[in-house]
Amino acid sequence: MRVRGSVVVITGASSGIGRSTALAFARKGGRVVLAARRAEALAAVARECERHRGAQALVVPTDVTDAGAVDDLARRAVGRFGRVDVWVNCAAVTVFGPFQQVPMEDFRKVLDVNVMGYVHGARAALRVMREQGSGTLINVSSVVGVVSQPYTHAYGMSKYAVRALSASLRQELRLDRAKGVHVCTVLPATIDTPLFEHAANYTGRKPLAMPPVYSPERVARTIVDLVRSPRREVVVGPTGRSMVLESRIVPGLAERMMARQVDRAHLSRKESAPAGHGNLHVPAPGTGAAHGGWGGRRRTAMRRLTAAMLMAGAVAGVARRVRAQGAAGTPLAGVPY
Repeated sequence: MRVRGSVVVITGASSGIGRSTALAFARKGGRVVLAARRAEALAAVARECERHRGAQALVVPTDVTDAGAVDDLARRAVGRFGRVDVWVNCAAVTVFGPFQQVPMEDFRKVLDVNVMGYVHGARAALRVMREQGSGTLINVSSVVGVVSQPYTHAYGMSKYAVRALSASLRQELRLDRAKGVHVCTVLPATIDTPLFEHAANYTGRKPLAMPPVYSPERVARTIVDLVRSPRREVVVGPTGRSMVLESRIVPGLAERMMARQVDRAHLSRKESAPAGHGNLHVPAPGTGAAHGGWGGRRRTAMRRLTAAMLMAGAVAGVARRVRAQGAAGTPLAGVPY
């Protein structure tokens, strides 16, 4: 599909990956429909998008947990531009905390936004795309949809669910011979966004962007590329790819490494933080931002170091399993030959 002139609906467009994705499509001449809870932030994104030659932007304040509001988002996109070529489900929230200490209303809110919000978006998008006979639905999951973390139970569950939803939809479209409609899943590693600042938190420790940290523009480029050449799943960031590979080959080791990394680098050992709901129930004020301030040379160095460590761990784990299975005279399960 051509990007220039395409109509792209983006949820979560006020911040982070969604905002960067809107700008990426605008730079390519796309017509973007911007959805999130914050009207003020969406207006700021629209102004940025419209600075690019040929770009058009429509602002539609939307709470993705409201199915009727998401249906209205689709109707307004079609009413303004006549079609929906691309729909990017990107709205997401998170909560940090020990399992027993996270308030149930916060747990449910994360699942409502991150799972049901995607369900509402997929239903609205596919209704239009099936009628058109073409379109691409892109669901933004996460590497933690493959390798779970401690203290982010609801977020991890939601990202696993997004992958399951995408896979089921692909199968259904295939059985219906809807060849022109595609469903893609994007799995970013840690991204430099305001998500950590806005998170609900009950750990007593300040959440940090766990290194290595990649830019939201990197994810946005991946999403634009999927419109040109759709694929099932794409992991963003070499460290993310290493983690996914390791989880398939040596899952126990991957779990242990992730737990250690979260405790050491995802939650500050120096800065405390008061308990709070973050932006779960009330949107953060202001005009929003794509970045969270986690970039810089130190993060780049950490990215390279962590990637090397993860790959070394995966290779060492495979070698151990190969030796153990070879000594037992049995094939190595889970490793493609």
